[in-house]
Amino acid sequence: MNTNEQLKASGSLRVVLFGKDGAVKEEHYLKNLVVSVGKNFVASRMVGTTSAVMSHMAVGSDGTAAALGNTALGSELGRVVLASSTATANVVTYTATFPAGTATGALVEAGIFNAGAAGTMLCRTTFAVVNKSADDAMSITWTVTIS
Repeated sequence: MNTNEQLKASGSLRVVLFGKDGAVKEEHYLKNLVVSVGKNFVASRMVGTTSAVMSHMAVGSDGTAAALGNTALGSELGRVVLASSTATANVVTYTATFPAGTATGALVEAGIFNAGAAGTMLCRTTFAVVNKSADDAMSITWTVTIS
C-alpha cells in the first residue's frame, strides 16, 4: 500500500485587456505561484476561520520573478474587491475587474489577498507587460487547483 500522498496547490490565470470601446485588445494565459504564506493560509482555514477569506486582487509594475517567500507585490498599482469567488470540487476560481482609471500603467505582476490593504497573499505571478491606459478595463480570472 502506498501512503505517500502529497497535497499540491497550483494556479493559472487569464488576463483580458479591453479598450474603451469594450473590444478585446489583449488576452494572456499564465501560470502562478501559490506562495508559502498562501499555503499556510489554506492550512489555517482547515481548522478555523480566524483568517479572513481571500477578497481582493491586485496588480503592479515590479517584474521580479515570483518566489515562495513573497508576501506582497513588488510595486502595487491598484487593488480591487473580487467580483466573485467560487469553489467547485478541488478548484477555486476568483474573478476581478480593474475598471478604467484603476491600476493604470505597465502591469507585470498580480496577486490575490485577503484584505483591501496589506493582508495575506495567496498567489503571485509575473507576466509580460500589459500596458493598461486610463481608458482601458481589465479582467482577471484566476483558478487555484488543489490536487
